[in-house]
Amino acid sequence: MSVPGTEQSMTQGDDVVAFLQAQHREVEQLFSQLSGGGEARREPFQCLVQLLAAHETAEEEVVYPALRSTGADGERIAEERTAEEDQAKKALSELEKTDVTGDDFNERLEAFRRMVLEHAGNEEREVFPRLRQSLDPDKLRSMRTAVEAAERMAPTHPHPHAPESAVGNLLAGPFVAIADKVRDALRGVTKR
Repeated sequence: MSVPGTEQSMTQGDDVVAFLQAQHREVEQLFSQLSGGGEARREPFQCLVQLLAAHETAEEEVVYPALRSTGADGERIAEERTAEEDQAKKALSELEKTDVTGDDFNERLEAFRRMVLEHAGNEEREVFPRLRQSLDPDKLRSMRTAVEAAERMAPTHPHPHAPESAVGNLLAGPFVAIADKVRDALRGVTKR
């Protein structure tokens, strides 16, 4: 599919799967930056929080509805992955309340890291191949555009009691995102 007015066309590397896989690699890099200690962790941790909050919201709004449309197995896989995301959201919300320089931060971070990397691995083994097998390349490219738009509108912090559905996110998400962005501005947090 060519972008109007340009010579450039999108390739498989530009689709939603490639985009989300690249974000998974970015999450891994942020986790490695958190291996140090003290205050040096604060900025990479805030970047991680913002990336994961936006990433998971966009998946709930765009990716999992598409996955559900691929049949009963797609429904099951989507339910399993959203359950993992819900657990991770709760864990991240609790971790965010912990001082990055505190003694218990390392232990909580390691448990959260394992949870997130297991979830990402499950997506890469089950979700992404199924999307590529079931949906045509144009749909996958348009989903990338939709994911990017959803991430721009997404909250910047986890909200474990927020809706986990696409409709719930679309209804509550913009209001929660505005509140998060005001909170970030007041705290002096900058978006990555």
